[in-house]
Amino acid sequence: MVESVLLAGGGTAGHVNPLLAVADELRLRDPGTAITVLGTAEGLEAELVPAHGYELVPVPRVPLPRRPTPDWFRLPGRLRDAVDAADAAIEASEAQVVVGFGGYVATPAYLAARRRRVPVVVHEQNARPGLANRLGARWAAAVAVTFPGTPLRGAQVTGLPLRPDILALAVARAEDAAGERRRAAAELGLDADLPTLLVTGGSLGAQSLNAAVAGAATDLLRAGVQVLHLTGKGKAEPVRAAVAQAARGGLIAQAGRYQAREYLTRMQLALAVADLVVARAGAGTVSELAALGIPAVYVPLPIGNGEQRLNARPVVDAGGGLLVADADMTPERVRDEVLPLLTDPDRLDAMADAAASVGVVDAAARVADLVEEAAR
Repeated sequence: MVESVLLAGGGTAGHVNPLLAVADELRLRDPGTAITVLGTAEGLEAELVPAHGYELVPVPRVPLPRRPTPDWFRLPGRLRDAVDAADAAIEASEAQVVVGFGGYVATPAYLAARRRRVPVVVHEQNARPGLANRLGARWAAAVAVTFPGTPLRGAQVTGLPLRPDILALAVARAEDAAGERRRAAAELGLDADLPTLLVTGGSLGAQSLNAAVAGAATDLLRAGVQVLHLTGKGKAEPVRAAVAQAARGGLIAQAGRYQAREYLTRMQLALAVADLVVARAGAGTVSELAALGIPAVYVPLPIGNGEQRLNARPVVDAGGGLLVADADMTPERVRDEVLPLLTDPDRLDAMADAAASVGVVDAAARVADLVEEAAR
């Protein structure tokens, strides 16, 4: 039993969503558990944590410069203030365990916990760990990781704790996948009987994915494929123009099968109807698709430290997805590789089974187990 726990993480959905999933699991096990969340006043957590019913204690945002800049000279003072704020939160909440999910607030939480000799549990979402979790893992009581091979000391593979709506979809699909598909298709105005491609570059969209798939709109429509294309905010018009051009080429009756939307609030509906997904390879995307057993064409973000390619590797190696470099994602690639896959149900079924074989549905429970062990 855990009487009080402090969870630290924020800045992006990739940090906040797993945090909330673990908080929900701990509260489900014992409604009396006191749960406090450390976060920033500016990040996504400032909205999501209170909306989820948990107390948010803000701490100063402390970016860790990766190379010498003027911020280096301000870092000691900023970090000291953030550690003091985290220390005060640990004292006020009487936390038995500090659980960190990375991001700007995790470092002060780990340092404050070490000062107070409170055990730490670390969860790392990406195959290539961030600076904060590399620090916290040095003295953590337990280290949970999403992907095998993540280079952290003592790492245990738990998978990524899933958002409640994705977890609910996984359960519903296990019970009646066809029925769930029909219900989702009806809400989206799609045909549940057509092979369906979902395209998503995340909340901001991905210009290269948009151009590649929209450029193959004529071929997709001629092949009888249905497309739900989530373009990202402000990026829908070029895709709609490409579909309109396809319609003028003699596909007016079929053009309605290609939906271009900027975003979709209830993403679980899109996942319920998708036969194949074209997407980036963020940890959340890869983990959710694998947990749901949905095959994908992963196109890793071409900037950063290469973590997205590593995130997708276990699913791709198992046969549950394809990996395509961003520079290689062209309309020709969609025509030559994505389209034949969409029209081959046997291969799609095999890929779906392979994706599910490495997917994890109960990651939140696995991390909660580690928290309880640390508390004991």
